[in-house]
Amino acid sequence: MLPLQAPHHAMTYEEHLDEVATLLFERFGLTEHAAIQLVMKAQAAGYFSGHDDDPSICTQLRAEQDAKRVFKEYGKPPAPVAPGGPTRGRPRK
Repeated sequence: MLPLQAPHHAMTYEEHLDEVATLLFERFGLTEHAAIQLVMKAQAAGYFSGHDDDPSICTQLRAEQDAKRVFKEYGKPPAPVAPGGPTRGRPRK
């Protein structure tokens, strides 16, 4: 994982993702594997699209903000499925 950088020092897109994963590991108690998986989940959902388009927003400060938001939005376990599988509307009579 990368060392901390100055708050406004721009990183590459890949460095930014790595820093977000590092922060998830260090501050939210995730394993390294879980932190990387969470970043990949957020990336697949398009969360980091703007970062790829505009690397100037890839800063330490933004990584800290992103780690909080990624943990909040993507860190929840999936909702449990009722026994017998998911339901589809009301049962017919």
